[in-house]
Amino acid sequence: MLHKSTVKTLIMMVLVISTLSLADEGYEEVKRLTESGAILPFEDLLPTIQALQPGRILELELEREEGDYIYEIEILDEQGAVWEFKVDAATGEILERELED
Repeated sequence: MLHKSTVKTLIMMVLVISTLSLADEGYEEVKRLTESGAILPFEDLLPTIQALQPGRILELELEREEGDYIYEIEILDEQGAVWEFKVDAATGEILERELED
């Protein structure tokens, strides 16, 4: 029997995979970047993001901005508010966290 937290993590990973939009980069390129270590796998960053902002991931994109790879994440919190995060995909640094209008 799986522990409740393990089940929650697995469900979140499925949600992340199903909502991943490869805005600027194709799947094969993202796979190559992850395997080469150029970017961190999103699932490695998820616990930190969820600790800062619990909720359901609505959207996940990987974009390239000024030469840097950025994960853009939208999270729906328990009150129905949507939060947007921008995270440096190479370092995991949270660059921006804001409440959407």
